[in-house]
Amino acid sequence: MEKFELDTPCIVLDLDILEENLRRMQAGARAAGKNLRPHAKSHKCSTLAKKQLEHGAIGICAAKVSEAEVLVNNGLQGVLVTGPVASEKKAARLIKLLGTSPALMTVVDNAQSIELLDRLLAAAGLGMDVLVDIDVGLRRTGVPPAGALELADRVLESRHLRLKGIQAYAGQVQHIQGYGDRKTASLECMSRAAEVFRQLQAKAASCTIFSGAGTGTCEIDLAIAALTELQVGSYPLMDAEYLAIESARHPALADFFPAALTLLTTVVSASQDTHVTVDAGLKALYRDGGHPQVVTAKHRALRYDWFGDEYGRLSAKDSTAPLPRLGEVVELVVSHCDPTVNQFDTYYVTRGCRVIDQWPIDMRGQSQ
Repeated sequence: MEKFELDTPCIVLDLDILEENLRRMQAGARAAGKNLRPHAKSHKCSTLAKKQLEHGAIGICAAKVSEAEVLVNNGLQGVLVTGPVASEKKAARLIKLLGTSPALMTVVDNAQSIELLDRLLAAAGLGMDVLVDIDVGLRRTGVPPAGALELADRVLESRHLRLKGIQAYAGQVQHIQGYGDRKTASLECMSRAAEVFRQLQAKAASCTIFSGAGTGTCEIDLAIAALTELQVGSYPLMDAEYLAIESARHPALADFFPAALTLLTTVVSASQDTHVTVDAGLKALYRDGGHPQVVTAKHRALRYDWFGDEYGRLSAKDSTAPLPRLGEVVELVVSHCDPTVNQFDTYYVTRGCRVIDQWPIDMRGQSQ
């Protein structure tokens, strides 16, 4: 069928754009001598993760243990859990998964988690590779650089954990609009982690991985010599928040990584002169992030606004712009891809306007 015949609200993936985005990111990493371990927390789809591996990625990142379970149960290897594990129940799930996937890795940012993992691994008769999570300014997870060497020593002293390197993610700089300002901020943050990595390499031959970066800083962080792999997440899909920032090679990152992901919504009420109401509200489109953009050619002069849990509003930026008719389907670039994707069960995959496949969003709701 044509994509505009789909029931709405729904999300669609343009396969041609998606595959080009995968190719470009992989080619950029390869040219810089870096590996790619992309983050599945954005797309939440094991089918798409397999495509990333087919394009040359060495593994996949997951934010949560439950996401890693879906990936491993679908046959994906080289999974790195990028969020620290603090509870015994969560650590037990992680170690159970390790029995199925010996290459599974996680991060640590405190001594208590190291002791917990080491104890449970001893009971299971297993060993596990870990990265020390370095806080480079986001102040969300990770140990400050000044405490990283001491924490790494705790890993080296443990009997069942192997120190493989570090992780550093400067999430606070990813959406700085100006490229120059973003470059300065990212290099300043990541240089602190790079110094820690060099010190750890001198301490332990097993320390070979410096994993980090994001879609907003991928062009910048490729120039960091110490960085070995990129954890980029949003680049296959893209969203309004990322499309608004500048690129090194183009006026906008959108010119390098266009939006493969869009949302379709239908006009369900056209009783007003100033606006129409569509069927995609807060339950379909995540509110934080960028502002959704209308990409339907004849309606690009319209503005989307949230209109409640179930509804959105389309109004004209210019009073002369025509409003869509009752029953008409309008296409939007979403505000923030990660939580928007988490609202849906399925990607409808298209080439041009034709729907050619459906991919289950099988990591949807996996927040544990």
